[in-house]
Amino acid sequence: MTKRTLFIAFVVSLGGFLFGFDAGIISGVMSYAGPEFDLNDAQTGWAVSSPSFSAMIAMLISGRLSDRVGRKKILIIVAFLYAVSALFSAYALSYEMLYIARMIGGLAFGAALILAPTYIAEISNAENRGKLVSIQQLNIVLGFFAAFLSNYYFNKVYSSGDSFLTEGTVWRWMLGVELVPALLYFLFMFFVPRSPRWLYMRGKVADANRVLRQLHGDENAKEEINSIEKSIRDQKSTVKVSIGELVKPTLRFIFLVGLTIGILQQFTGINAIYFYATSIFKQTGIGTDAAFTSGVFLSFTTVVFTIVAMFLIDRLGRRPLLLFGMAGIAISMLLCAYGFNNATYELKSTEIAQLENIDKDALAQFADKKFENDVDFKNAMKSALGTQVYAKNEGTLIEAATEMNATLILIGILGFIACFAFSLGPVMWVLLSEMYPNKYRGLAIGVIGFVNSFASWLVQQVFPWELSNLGNALSFFIFGMIAVIGFFVLFRILPETKGKSLEQLEKELIGR
Repeated sequence: MTKRTLFIAFVVSLGGFLFGFDAGIISGVMSYAGPEFDLNDAQTGWAVSSPSFSAMIAMLISGRLSDRVGRKKILIIVAFLYAVSALFSAYALSYEMLYIARMIGGLAFGAALILAPTYIAEISNAENRGKLVSIQQLNIVLGFFAAFLSNYYFNKVYSSGDSFLTEGTVWRWMLGVELVPALLYFLFMFFVPRSPRWLYMRGKVADANRVLRQLHGDENAKEEINSIEKSIRDQKSTVKVSIGELVKPTLRFIFLVGLTIGILQQFTGINAIYFYATSIFKQTGIGTDAAFTSGVFLSFTTVVFTIVAMFLIDRLGRRPLLLFGMAGIAISMLLCAYGFNNATYELKSTEIAQLENIDKDALAQFADKKFENDVDFKNAMKSALGTQVYAKNEGTLIEAATEMNATLILIGILGFIACFAFSLGPVMWVLLSEMYPNKYRGLAIGVIGFVNSFASWLVQQVFPWELSNLGNALSFFIFGMIAVIGFFVLFRILPETKGKSLEQLEKELIGR
């Protein structure tokens, strides 16, 4: 692996950093923007999930579009859209303006999540492809980490009471700071070459050979060139392919594998945890400030175990990492469900008297009354205070009332994040970039990315409603059981792709 190849992979996957940053930022933003706009559960879900909705469109068309005009050109547009989204989100004057600005960002990260691993796989050789494609996931989790640090900083500055930040501007600064990495991404993209495999598919053989020699040196480039040329001759490749071809017998198996992984990655709850991290930590009763701090710890855990995955993915293989991670995800989610199921909620008279900026008389009717689950407690608080006042003070109220083992919940969430970070997170994109022939890769990853994004949107949209109506325990139990089922499905169907060229994998997997 040359330094140039490593640099290019890192630059291209900066779109992943911006996706992670956006996802991490919104978990803190909604603590302030939600109450300011007095959002209900559906509106909160839409403000959070709207980028994933628009990402579905981008994922569906970006693969095929990049097959026509090139990966690089689309990624430059992606960087520009990120910058526009950050700027307009920060200046949002209404709930509608906020979600429209975020949907522009969704178009960007939908395309980036598809094209970055595709491009990186096409500039890599078999020996280092896993590590290089995993840089995409590393950048995503670094984005999360940067976002949670940023949220923590802005929340701390605002909470100090002696700063330029107000309740109405703190969340705007949280969103606006994304403009800086977006502009850097836009500038750096002009320094990366076009994909050599895409150049071959477009008949630009001399350009492709030149790029491969620059990336791998003369000797290794010859092997890659021979491999690509043989694949194209065997396929008699044509750029135009249809979605219907993905379900024909020759491709059906690997398409099913990709769809299964794409759905499981979201339905096990990752974006419920990331996008609502601050809110989830508030549910444990640790308070608002500690919830922001825990978010930093969560994102740091993600970074550490993503780096672990990068070291192991080309040594242990894709299958062992994914199966071990799925088992850990199931155990962790069920542990969270157990912890929340044993929680009780009671506001004592002495605690009500110590609350600030809350109508104590309205809460008097619930003094010393024990609630056996979070749903009943939240509904009682909302009926007494109103939804907007409750939303602004949720962390304080739950902190005062909750009796639970918060450490158990924290262990479960961090265990989930760690297991996801070395399995479903990076391994999914590596497998998708490897399993499909050159001719179908852009389309197949685009379709699976569309389904993955739809699943992500659905989880984010429904999760606030789940917490309000099903409660914490049942919500996490559902995620845990999906992971249990997913483990056994993957155990049966998951192939191993470690250490094989794209063309070799094509021979082994097509028609299986």
